[in-house]
Amino acid sequence: MILCLDVGNTTIHGGVYQGDNLITQFRKMSRQHFSADEAGLFFKSVLRENGVDVNQITGIAVCSVVPAVNHSLRGACQKYLGKEPFFLRPGVKTGLKVKYRNPVEVGADRIANAIGAVHLYPGKNIIVIDFGTATTFCAISKERDYLGGIIVPGVRISMEALERETAQLPTVEITEVDHVIGKSTVESIQSGLYHGQVGMVRELIKGITREAFAEDTPLIIGTGGFSRLFENARLFDVIIPTLVLDGLRIAYQLNQNN
Repeated sequence: MILCLDVGNTTIHGGVYQGDNLITQFRKMSRQHFSADEAGLFFKSVLRENGVDVNQITGIAVCSVVPAVNHSLRGACQKYLGKEPFFLRPGVKTGLKVKYRNPVEVGADRIANAIGAVHLYPGKNIIVIDFGTATTFCAISKERDYLGGIIVPGVRISMEALERETAQLPTVEITEVDHVIGKSTVESIQSGLYHGQVGMVRELIKGITREAFAEDTPLIIGTGGFSRLFENARLFDVIIPTLVLDGLRIAYQLNQNN
């Protein structure tokens, strides 16, 4: 069994694979600082409660966009799970040709998404849209060139910014909205959050397609914690909430001989 950990700015999304099958998932709120003991005890507990024998974990793969917690994560894996974790980072095998000016700048989660996408849909031009703390776009060619992408504030960041930076606007539930014009302050904010994100995504898909794929329609994959929120907006060809974990598992397997 392989334990995969996607460490984001808001949550740690974990999953356990038996072969190619994802047999269980869990999420934990992440923060900038926690000890190896805190993390290790959590992992042992959550795996046990999900029916996973820790002794059957043969490998651990991590992609992290929070460098401050990486030392504690490594210690937790070593002490409580008895394994040295593999970190998806620059220099490891990915099967991609990264076309960023400085490939080191590409977030590990974005690379994991791209790895998962090209393995699920080989020979296709792809745009991956990940709805997390930030909403990110990744453009990958049918030749497995990682062409680059876009990063914009996510829907939760946008809501929190409105609440924090204004005197009278409240925090609202983030939800799908079937109308554009709000009839109250709460409805107006919810409409702006939802339809603003939808309109932005549609326009950026057009721009990426025009620049990268010469109008050759790419496959659009939605992923991330908020992807299901936009399921009825007809933005995607497919939604794969576990894409980053799938890509992380594949990266781990590609690097086993190393």
